[in-house]
Amino acid sequence: MVTLLSLNVACASQAENRYHLSFVDAHLHYVDFMQDSEGTEALISAMDRASVEQVWLFGLPVMKKWQADAPRKPRYYLGDESPLYYYSATDDIVAQAITGLEPEQRQRIKPFISGFNPTDLHAAGQIEALIERYPGMWFGIGEVLTRHDQLTALTEGETPRANHPALMQVYEVAAEYGLPVLLHSNLTSLREETPIYLQELEEALEGNPDTRFVLAHAGTSGGVEDKQPPLKTLVPILEALLARYDNLYVDLSWSVKDHYVLDDGKADPDWVALIEQYPGRFTLGSDLVGHFDSLSRQMKSYLPLLNALPENVARRLASENAKALVPEKGAEKQVN
Repeated sequence: MVTLLSLNVACASQAENRYHLSFVDAHLHYVDFMQDSEGTEALISAMDRASVEQVWLFGLPVMKKWQADAPRKPRYYLGDESPLYYYSATDDIVAQAITGLEPEQRQRIKPFISGFNPTDLHAAGQIEALIERYPGMWFGIGEVLTRHDQLTALTEGETPRANHPALMQVYEVAAEYGLPVLLHSNLTSLREETPIYLQELEEALEGNPDTRFVLAHAGTSGGVEDKQPPLKTLVPILEALLARYDNLYVDLSWSVKDHYVLDDGKADPDWVALIEQYPGRFTLGSDLVGHFDSLSRQMKSYLPLLNALPENVARRLASENAKALVPEKGAEKQVN
């Protein structure tokens, strides 16, 4: 049966930027898995072309090892079977790049801390040391990589999880400094069709009510979606989580956009309804890694969704929610 909502969604998807929106890209990696980047000049240029006002910018907490027996230098973390290892210098790469910008350019970039091992009890102290080393630099923590199918399997060491004791300490630091945490935590694995990791996420949310969490890709992953059909219960799961936890926000980048939110270039009515129900709890992002030419295409791909929403909700989703989540002046200890 064709409903009025589905007709409106289909018609809206045909339109261009009907509200003349600008964007905040709340999920952008300055470097790729080899810790290489096109640089800030290319980033700013791409932002201008894409009508992106601001970006949440972070490195990648892991680096792909180039093994002696590899037939060629790896270009992506799935390029061969060599492992990934945690690479703390990624934060210094980001910080040094931002330091060299003009003030008006720097205001458009909100750097996040990501270069720590989420299973290491040293992590919280390392984050505080980084905040002290670069005063006023940091606006968030993440992307924190926990349950992430093949990426997790290739990363050396203990398996990270959202409720790991090391991360529970990190979340306390985030609350202390008023920083949001962008957390990648798949709800399920490559083979399970039920949300087997949901409890880990809920324990993190419940145990840290003063920490604002942004769930990367709404708890999905391209690797999972390639192996099995989309999780039919995702919208009800998110609806329940958003109702239960005021400190939860949802990132609509990458896999959730491609496999759930948009269907053949049209916005899914269930997602439209969920965003309207919680208009202040969603953000958008490109999830680019070190290379920025496709930024405009990635952000414009959200237009079918944005056009299907009321204008005030679309503006919140496109930019206002992300702006409200980061502190105005960077990391500062919160006064109780």
